[in-house]
Amino acid sequence: MQVTMCPERAIMEHVTSRWGVLVLQALSNGEAWRFSELRRQLAIVSEKMLTQTLRTLERDGFVHREVKPVIPPHVEYTLTPLGKGAAGHLVALASWIEANSQEVAQAQQSYDAP
Repeated sequence: MQVTMCPERAIMEHVTSRWGVLVLQALSNGEAWRFSELRRQLAIVSEKMLTQTLRTLERDGFVHREVKPVIPPHVEYTLTPLGKGAAGHLVALASWIEANSQEVAQAQQSYDAP
């Protein structure tokens, strides 16, 4: 039996990917970000992966890319209303994880103990 990729699963993978989560969280403050600012904020992501992630999130309707007509070109990224909804859930999950990290660590220690 072959399992096919349903659209919802692909969207879930885009939003919850390693870099998708970080980009959505960074943009969740409501400000417009330039690529270089995002790159500095997310120092662990390569330029190539950040570009791919932004393109994927833009294609899915989560991120808006605006090119300002100036020289040199000035590009800004913001969340769309759809992106704000997704980011709100991710930020809430991140807050929950932070609040419960001690309990998770204790569970891990209990599990790993002989």
